[in-house]
Amino acid sequence: MAALKKFWVENSLSIVMLGLFLIFLIGLSIAGLLHENEELAQHGKAAISYWEFVTSGNFVEAVFENWESEFLQMWALVILTVVLRQKGAVDSKKLEGSDPVDAAPSRKDLLGRLYSRSLGLALLALFLASFALHAIGGTGAYNDEASQHGAELISVWQYITSSQFWFESFQNWQSEFLAVGALLILSIFLREHGSPESKPVDAPNSETGSS
Repeated sequence: MAALKKFWVENSLSIVMLGLFLIFLIGLSIAGLLHENEELAQHGKAAISYWEFVTSGNFVEAVFENWESEFLQMWALVILTVVLRQKGAVDSKKLEGSDPVDAAPSRKDLLGRLYSRSLGLALLALFLASFALHAIGGTGAYNDEASQHGAELISVWQYITSSQFWFESFQNWQSEFLAVGALLILSIFLREHGSPESKPVDAPNSETGSS
């Protein structure tokens, strides 16, 4: 029991975040299945099973279209904060002088160099994987719709180069960068007592960084 309590104390933030993720993902799949079967019923077609829905192009596209934008904005924030500054923002390095994160890595070998860039590389890889799965799922959804109307099927490449794919992507990308920009700017003037995402309540607006 003590070990379980210790594990919860040490990992409660990630446990709650991942728990919420699973709850909302399951909610998405259930709501999506109900909506899909309502659409099928309106066209006089048989309902599909839960498994058929979660492996369909519609569900795959819906999930990874959103993951794609999330990982893109996180990768961009990690990379851009290496070289760019925002006076007064928590997620910016100081305007002058060096930060602890600028210290030279102790390991100079290939693995050491890769590890020193591993956060950005991991987020970029997750973005690219989500981008690919968005394209694959979207192609499947498009072709399912096309086959029902006797239209021509398309390839993944044709879908990626279509206006529909980029409309789906840009509608999520713009909102993610707006949210990140809003957090950066609001953290200059506003506070949340007890949160490491905020500066101390009494810190001046001009103070840059979280320390």
